[in-house]
Amino acid sequence: MRIGLVSYRCENGNTSFNLSQIERALREAQGKVELLCFGEAFLQGFDSLCWDYEIDKAMAVELSSERFRCMCRLTVRYGIALLVGYYEKERERIYSSCAVLADGEIVHNYRRISEGWKERSKADAHYCEGTETGEFLLSGKKMMIALCGDLWEYPERFQTEHLLIWPVYVNFTPTAWENGLLNAYAAQASRAAPDTLLVNPLDTEPVNPGGAFRFQHGLVTERIPFDREQILIADV
Repeated sequence: MRIGLVSYRCENGNTSFNLSQIERALREAQGKVELLCFGEAFLQGFDSLCWDYEIDKAMAVELSSERFRCMCRLTVRYGIALLVGYYEKERERIYSSCAVLADGEIVHNYRRISEGWKERSKADAHYCEGTETGEFLLSGKKMMIALCGDLWEYPERFQTEHLLIWPVYVNFTPTAWENGLLNAYAAQASRAAPDTLLVNPLDTEPVNPGGAFRFQHGLVTERIPFDREQILIADV
């Protein structure tokens, strides 16, 4: 199976632009991959929430929304599955979630279990974490999702012999990555899975250099440059 890790720019609060970036990646990758993966909260932008529920409930989207129907249609048009981080609204709750879409359907939805996505001093009880982890099947291949801080706080809950996909939003500088953080992330990934794909979006507010990496048995085996919109394609 060929998987593309999309490190493209997203804009906070601009779902129309971010959807256009998703379709741009689909056009670029058509015929080259079976699945495209995007970073945490890519659909709305990681810093798109203000922690006022009456405002944020309009930014978060339901799985039944037109935004999701649009992405489902795109999977059919381009023949590529999507794994997209987004802020989910479900009844009166908001989650940092990650959905997998294929052949016009939502085949899996994961809700982040760690709290680091929200400003705890401002977020009230409307902002919630999920409770479940587990593998799902796509094109006959088993895989699992961990969102950003999940793998740092609960590595034991993501232990798998299969592929782990790790969408994040972390705006470390390229220097910090090269001076130890990249190896630290590779080592942490090895606590859960032998093969992990990490994808981080680019951003300008705040500055995020993006990046995408493959970690195998604690080592960085594949990567793309920072500060460049690019897709890392991995055979898994």
